[in-house]
Amino acid sequence: MSAFEIVGGKKLKGEIIPQGAKNEALQILSAVLLTEEKVTVSNVPDIKDVNKLIDLLVALGVSVDRINKDTYSFEAKNINIDYFQSEEFKYKGGGLRGSIMIVGPLLARFGKAAIPKPGGDKIGRRRLDTHFLGFEKLGAKFVYDAEKNFFHVDASELKGAYILMDEASVTGTANIVMAAVLANGVTTIYNAACEPYLQQLCKMLNRMGAKISGIGSNLLTIEGVDRLRGTSHRMLPDMIEIGSFIGMAAMTGSEITIKDVCFSELGIIPTVFAKLGIQFELRGDDIFIPAQDSYEIETFIDGSILTVADAPWPGFTPDLLSIVLVTAIQAKGNVLIHQKMFESRLFFVDKLIDMGAQIILCDPHRATVIGLNKQVKLRGIEMTSPDIRAGVSLLIAALSAQGRSIIYNIDQIERGYQDIEERLRALGADIRRIEVPQV
Repeated sequence: MSAFEIVGGKKLKGEIIPQGAKNEALQILSAVLLTEEKVTVSNVPDIKDVNKLIDLLVALGVSVDRINKDTYSFEAKNINIDYFQSEEFKYKGGGLRGSIMIVGPLLARFGKAAIPKPGGDKIGRRRLDTHFLGFEKLGAKFVYDAEKNFFHVDASELKGAYILMDEASVTGTANIVMAAVLANGVTTIYNAACEPYLQQLCKMLNRMGAKISGIGSNLLTIEGVDRLRGTSHRMLPDMIEIGSFIGMAAMTGSEITIKDVCFSELGIIPTVFAKLGIQFELRGDDIFIPAQDSYEIETFIDGSILTVADAPWPGFTPDLLSIVLVTAIQAKGNVLIHQKMFESRLFFVDKLIDMGAQIILCDPHRATVIGLNKQVKLRGIEMTSPDIRAGVSLLIAALSAQGRSIIYNIDQIERGYQDIEERLRALGADIRRIEVPQV
């Protein structure tokens, strides 16, 4: 079993390029199933979750050509629908939460789809009702086999419908959009997610011949078409990586330039980090973060403690709350972190407390961080990564800590962060991969 050994307390310096967006990749790569023509996708992140999805597409019959490290072409001419019945599909589909994204395209093009109950992060309940309720509105029949943990969806013909989503789910919206683009008639999706990655999917589908309007809003209108053609698409840089690097620079007191960030697509992410007192400047499309000896958390106008909470876009993404929490440890001042969407995502704070952080876990959704103002260094410990985002938060804490830390279960980190060890070493981090006995 692999682990990271980190000797912390070192200042970093240099430039780092964010990978392609993981959450966009899971949507875009699933969308190649909507056409038999060639689709070329670039800036694809080389991470475990994305590579698992590509492997699943190959097993379904998609012809995949890796043109270079981050560019692939896909041709979904010969899809094997019977593959759904195989044990291999149950294993591969069940090991990746992103596998749910293939259901909409397969339903639209072939009239049926199936998926085992997907895996992924253990961060609380992550229901799939929104996806299947949307498919049913379009005319599909949905059956869940509780004994085998399998979802089956069938539709002889999808028909456009008015859909009021019960939650602004990003993956739910994407899946319903991909099903609706080939449905007969007009589909209206209200309370749709409007994240940049969802916008990217809709723009790509329009280039393929779809007719989607309202992109960027929570009201999407989709006029169904008979077929889609091939296209080329480039993914945005990963906003979660960008936020992670901002927090890392602040925690370690480092001077770092994050290259080619597509700043206009970051929403309020830079603003939230600025509220923690982190200085940065935009140089072209790069974010330059100077070395800071201290950073002070703002209060609200009436002097009350700052609260950072997640919300659907254009609110603050829940994937960065763990990063904000760990960054606040060494700030001057206090902040309340309110994780509304997932009830288990803050349970990693016990490890930060063991390192010397002053954090009060109020309940499964809220934690108060009392900043140390860099007067007391965190201490290195041994710890285990519970999920992707918490894992990187622990990694940031370890880079800022005095002494040696070991992080186990780094497979979780590598599900979402490409070549993280090599890229951090290039900035001067003392990090190396070690092999430890499997317990």
